[in-house]
Amino acid sequence: MRVLLVEDEPETAKVLAKGLSEASYSVDVAVNGMDGRRFIESGKYELIILDVMLPGLNGWQLLQQIRKLGETPVLFLTTKDGIEDRLRDLELHEDDYLLKPFAVSELVKRVRKLLRRDQGR
Repeated sequence: MRVLLVEDEPETAKVLAKGLSEASYSVDVAVNGMDGRRFIESGKYELIILDVMLPGLNGWQLLQQIRKLGETPVLFLTTKDGIEDRLRDLELHEDDYLLKPFAVSELVKRVRKLLRRDQGR
């Protein structure tokens, strides 16, 4: 299963990609919104993991583009936990989100859950 991880913090991206790889996922990593968009336009992913606060295009802008292309499940990574942020996420149709900081094991479990749910569609 191919997963795209768009995360601008290099150490976080490295740790998350390693954890996902160890869970048998093939992971591409983009370090900013523009690179994320290029990956999205050129590849087929079963799941996309987006940091909300990215340079170039932010996670919300990327999500709008993803939704124009289809219904790939999207998991947001965010430090923003205000009601306005959660409402915006719901409006843009993210599938799940994780508040930073979190354990890699929780990320892997949420990825599995989203992929199972998507296969059921």
